[in-house]
Amino acid sequence: MNYAIVFRLLSYILFCEAALLLLPAIASLCYGEWSVLGVFVLTAALCLVLGLLLRRIKPSSKVFYMREGFATTALSWVVISIMGAIPFVLTGCIPNPVDAMFETVSGFTTTGASILPAVEGLPKGVLFWRSFTHWIGGMGVLVFLLSLLPLTGGSHVNLMKAESPGPQVDKLVPKVQSTAKILYGIYFALTVLEFLFLLVGRMPVFDAMLTAFGTAGTGGFGFKNDSFGSLSPYIQWVVTIFMILFGVNFNTYFLLLLRRFRRAAASEEVRGYFLIILVAIGIITLNIHGMYDSLGVALRHAAFQVGSIITTTGFSSCDFDLWPTLSKEVLVMLMFVGACAGSTGGGIKVSRILILGKTLGKELKQALHPQVVAPARMDGKLINHETIRATNVFLAAYIFIFAASLFLISLDGFDMVTNFTAIAATLNNIGPGLNQVGPMMNFGGFSNPAKLVMIFDMLAGRLEIFPMLVLFLPDTWRKF
Repeated sequence: MNYAIVFRLLSYILFCEAALLLLPAIASLCYGEWSVLGVFVLTAALCLVLGLLLRRIKPSSKVFYMREGFATTALSWVVISIMGAIPFVLTGCIPNPVDAMFETVSGFTTTGASILPAVEGLPKGVLFWRSFTHWIGGMGVLVFLLSLLPLTGGSHVNLMKAESPGPQVDKLVPKVQSTAKILYGIYFALTVLEFLFLLVGRMPVFDAMLTAFGTAGTGGFGFKNDSFGSLSPYIQWVVTIFMILFGVNFNTYFLLLLRRFRRAAASEEVRGYFLIILVAIGIITLNIHGMYDSLGVALRHAAFQVGSIITTTGFSSCDFDLWPTLSKEVLVMLMFVGACAGSTGGGIKVSRILILGKTLGKELKQALHPQVVAPARMDGKLINHETIRATNVFLAAYIFIFAASLFLISLDGFDMVTNFTAIAATLNNIGPGLNQVGPMMNFGGFSNPAKLVMIFDMLAGRLEIFPMLVLFLPDTWRKF
């Protein structure tokens, strides 16, 4: 393990967070929240000092391999979460450090699960920081640094593989640094576009910014206690559309920019993603239309919640915990499917679901006809053994963590639906679940140990599990 280069990268992370903390400080300044302003400035200064201390450790080599990539990624997310929780504690908004850590990790991992029973009374600066953590974590702070850092030894791609969601990371252009710039460019452009559409709907500037942050990062923190229930149908449709757009593989947008429309349309994952959405909306609309004044209203709520859950955003336009069992079952299944690989969404990912389905079909054919070669293909390309193995290992680790987490939080005594959907919501980075963690409820009733379990789940879900598990392997920390 090259400890010095890991510490050097952590110093860059702290410098970056110090700069980002100045934005909620500016929001506090604009609204005259002087004590809150002081807290954000103090936290930024603390990040800067710690970054300077780590910066003094000089690496003898800048070579950076996968082991350092996993360790740096996991430690970076832990560090930014700890530092990001400080303003919640010092302002008194969330005095319990575990609760503050839960809220911050939920923000950075774009989960949107909250321990707060009400948010409308929070200071504007705190509300800004709370939603801005979604935007920071959506694409990943390390992906942003990739476009700036001079690293060697395949370091850029090792960091991107460790942080970017999905079974594989493709370089859009020959240089990984350029790929990172393109990804953030698309991310920023879509965020601004949604912000403008929200302004057209006469949404206040501050509220439009928070909504755009949450939608872009597929986060879910709202600025109203009822999330989007009291907002206009226009706003709800705009958010629905952009939630779904942010769940698309960003490689597709790059191909569209290059006018490679045929190649973009050939993506089986993207086509499968939209097909799942359409089918789910259709089923839920027909199932709930009797609960609303018209089919159009039922369609709007169904589309909003399907888009929110499959992209793991976690916004709500109504209390879907009151829907019929069929509709809730569809939403729970969407929690596990998730969005596309290479998007800001969480979950298992549509690409993995397709790979598992194609692998199952291949095995069934070979069971019937042992002599027949039946290769599995995706987008016309052969799915290699390494991809299938990685998908199977991911699923095994996912099931193990899910089962262990479910057992541990069950000690709090909540019902099984609450526990099951709480783990599904945190491990898949969704936000709301059902029953005691439903869209109009919160996670505040869980004990501190249970919250720590779910904090780990949120980090593991955002980082595709392996970087967090690698931290517990002794070999990770040995010098070779």
